[in-house]
Amino acid sequence: MSVTLSDAAARHVRRYLERRGKGVGVRLGVKTTGCSGLAYKLEYADEVASEDVVFESNGVQVLIDPKSLAYLDGTELDFVREGLNEGFKFNNPNERDRCGCGESFRI
Repeated sequence: MSVTLSDAAARHVRRYLERRGKGVGVRLGVKTTGCSGLAYKLEYADEVASEDVVFESNGVQVLIDPKSLAYLDGTELDFVREGLNEGFKFNNPNERDRCGCGESFRI
């Protein structure tokens, strides 16, 4: 099982943590919501929780709660720029369908 960050995502996370002046990495997860059932969660983590599963990718710690790991296994988090927009993009091989608005997905 693994979850990784692209080079671009890792650079972005490291820069952001430096500017914040604190943090141990990024926490990823899923929550039940939307028309397709699941949505991604992403937040900067200031500490590792005892239940977190921890991966190291491109020098950044990726923290995942055990319930979300089955949905995120094999996922790569990327940071992309498309025109004037930029943001994180989940490349999840387990994703089978995505709702029309792009807010939720189904496994």
